[in-house]
Amino acid sequence: MEQAKDIAQRIVALFLASALAIITGSAIIGGIPVWKSAALAGFTAIAGVVEKLARSSVDGTLTKQEISDAFGGAKKTAPRAKAVAKRK
Repeated sequence: MEQAKDIAQRIVALFLASALAIITGSAIIGGIPVWKSAALAGFTAIAGVVEKLARSSVDGTLTKQEISDAFGGAKKTAPRAKAVAKRK
């Protein structure tokens, strides 16, 4: 149940974040009703995450790491890559 609550909260946040970015763009471009462009952006972002969650849960389980990855969780870099990045 806790996992479902976490996913639901993150989906709402994702929808709002995606919609707010588009609202700004549609205000500049014009010609598209703001609510339509915001709804489209939000639903598109949610569809991508739901697809990733569905693919991850085909085996019947969904781990915290899989949920984080579906929402674009931070990618871990290899220690070698971190060392090279520090030298630059």
